[in-house]
Amino acid sequence: MLLAVEREAIVEYGRKLITSNLTTGSGGNLSIINREKNLVAIKPTGVDYFSMKPADVVVVSPEGIIVEGELAPSSEIRFHLALLQHRSDINAVVHTHQVYATTIACMNWELPAVHYLIGFSGNKVPLAKYATFGTQALSDNILTAIGSYNACLIANHGIVTVGNTIESAFTTAEELELVSRLYYQTKCIGKPVILSDEEMKIIGEKFKTYGQRK
Repeated sequence: MLLAVEREAIVEYGRKLITSNLTTGSGGNLSIINREKNLVAIKPTGVDYFSMKPADVVVVSPEGIIVEGELAPSSEIRFHLALLQHRSDINAVVHTHQVYATTIACMNWELPAVHYLIGFSGNKVPLAKYATFGTQALSDNILTAIGSYNACLIANHGIVTVGNTIESAFTTAEELELVSRLYYQTKCIGKPVILSDEEMKIIGEKFKTYGQRK
């Protein structure tokens, strides 16, 4: 089976999206590129995460041609492939409809630095303009918005996060859901205090050495 490790990871992290309350049903999607083999593993469209098996995960070329798999790939394959080609540091993409981040996206707001954990994205989470799901227009809007950030909100839709690994892309989605909730709650109380770009530069440098290092 081609990309066995990547396909198993899609199944594992797809289920974690559900158990971490980052999506519901078969919503959202994930992809991982193996740059050595120049192939992408991506979630099949409309398949329940807990019934999905590694063999159900579709393997495609960077151009979107199915190389292995019986099912159709995610309806959002356009922006997955575009993001994987956009930056060499992006090896995994996670897209969800997580509630608090999507709430901010439905307001057509960017997510500002209300908490330092926004640093998982950068000094903010930018907003991509709305376009119908699965379209080239949506892919173009996401690519325009994300730039060098590790996440962007998608207006009236959800959020997409990227990372060097599927673990880092998932963690970014999880941490940004917390920041989105904090922003929502502080907006309910009053006017949130936003960290400065200068402070976020410091946070960005500290994040480079955060956690265990080999």
